[in-house]
Amino acid sequence: MVKVSQPIIRLTDVHSIGIIGDPGCEGLGTYNMKVYAGALEESSRDDITLIVGDLVPAGTKHYYQMIQEMTEALAGNDVYSLRGNHDTGAYTEYFGLKNYALMAEHFTVVVLDNAMRTFEEEGLELLSKVLSMEEVRQVIIAFHIPVPNHFILNCVSDEEFSRLKKAYEPWKEKVKYMLCGHVHSRFEDQVDGIPLICTGGGGAMIEDVSKDIRACDIEHHIVHFNEEGGQLNYKIFDLSEDCYSRERKDAILKQKLQETVQGELMAHLKYLMFADRAERRGMGRIANLFHALAASEYYHARNFYSVLERPASFRESAGSYVPGEEFEYERLYKMIGEYAREHQNPLASQAYAGAAAAEKEHADLLKKASDLEHFEENTIYVCPICGYVMTGESAPDRCPVCGGPSRQFDAFEK
Repeated sequence: MVKVSQPIIRLTDVHSIGIIGDPGCEGLGTYNMKVYAGALEESSRDDITLIVGDLVPAGTKHYYQMIQEMTEALAGNDVYSLRGNHDTGAYTEYFGLKNYALMAEHFTVVVLDNAMRTFEEEGLELLSKVLSMEEVRQVIIAFHIPVPNHFILNCVSDEEFSRLKKAYEPWKEKVKYMLCGHVHSRFEDQVDGIPLICTGGGGAMIEDVSKDIRACDIEHHIVHFNEEGGQLNYKIFDLSEDCYSRERKDAILKQKLQETVQGELMAHLKYLMFADRAERRGMGRIANLFHALAASEYYHARNFYSVLERPASFRESAGSYVPGEEFEYERLYKMIGEYAREHQNPLASQAYAGAAAAEKEHADLLKKASDLEHFEENTIYVCPICGYVMTGESAPDRCPVCGGPSRQFDAFEK
C-alpha cells in the first residue's frame, strides 16, 4: 500500500485504475476478507488500485496493521486509499495525506477527504489547482460519503456539495466522473450533469438501498476505469461467490484446512450437547457458557471453510444442495441403516432412519426454495429430538417420526 507524502503524484504508464469500496468496516475476519481478497486479485488487472474508504472497522493501529499486511500480501499493483468514516485515529500514520491527486498521462484522480461529512478546505483548493492545469483533461473526483443524489439520503449536505461545486465549477467540463463508497451496494446517477458512481461492494455485506435496489439484486463488485484512445471509460465487474482460491491450490494446506474445519465443527457439536445436558440439570449459567463456546467454534469453522468453499452463485445455490440430500435419504442412509439393523445395532439404525426422513423433507424444501422469489414458507418447525422438519400454519401435536411433543419444537419464523 502506498503511503502518500505529496499532494500531487505523477504516474507513468498508468492507463487503468481498479476501484474497491468499503472492504473492512464490518470487521477483518477471514469470512469477510475473502471478498476483499478476490477484489484485490481482480483489481490487479489494472495498473493501480484505489480503495474508496472504510478499510477498517475502527481506526486503531491494530486494524490498520492487519489491513495493510493483508493488502500487501495479495495486491498485484500499487494500492492507494482514501479515508472513510470508519478510518479514524492512526489513518495518516499508515496511509499519509488525506487529500491528494494521482496524475496519469490521460486522466487524473483527485482524492478528497469527506469522512466527517465535510470537505476539507485544503482538499477543495487542491481540486481547483489540479483542474486549472492545462495538461489535465479528464478528472475523477473521489470521496467516501456520497453527495446529494436521487437514491439515498445518507449523503453530505447541500451546503457541502455547494462548496465542492464552487471548487470545480470553472473547469466543470473536465470532471468526467464523481466516485464514492460508504453505501454497501452500488448505483449510478447524474449529479450536476456529472456521472456519479457509488460502489461499496468490496467486502462489507451488501444492503438494501431502496425497493428498487435490493441487496439480493446486487453482487460484490469492483469498478474498472480504463483509458483507451485518450477516452476514459468504466465498467462494473461483479465478483463471483468463488472469487478467491489461492489457498486451495496448496495441497498440504488444503488438507489441513479440511481437517481443521472438521475439528472445529466437532467441538461445536460437543459444546452444544453439553449445553443441553447442563440445561436439563437446571444449570443455566453453565449452559449459557457452552452455547457461547459452541457459537465461537462454529465461527472458527466458518472462517476456515470460507477459504476452501467453492459456492455456486447465490441464485443457483439453493437448488445445488438438492442432489446431496437426495443421495443421503435414497441411498447412503438407507444402506448404512440396513447394515446397522442386520448387525443388531438398533440405535444407529434408528438414527439413520430418522435422518433419512428429515433429509427427504430437506430436499423437497430446497427444490421449492430454488425459486427464490416465490418461496412462501414463513414458518418451519424442527423437532429437536430427531431433527425432522415440518412446515405449515401450525405444528402437529407430535413429531411424525419420533413422537416428540410440539412444545419442544424449534420454530424458525420470518
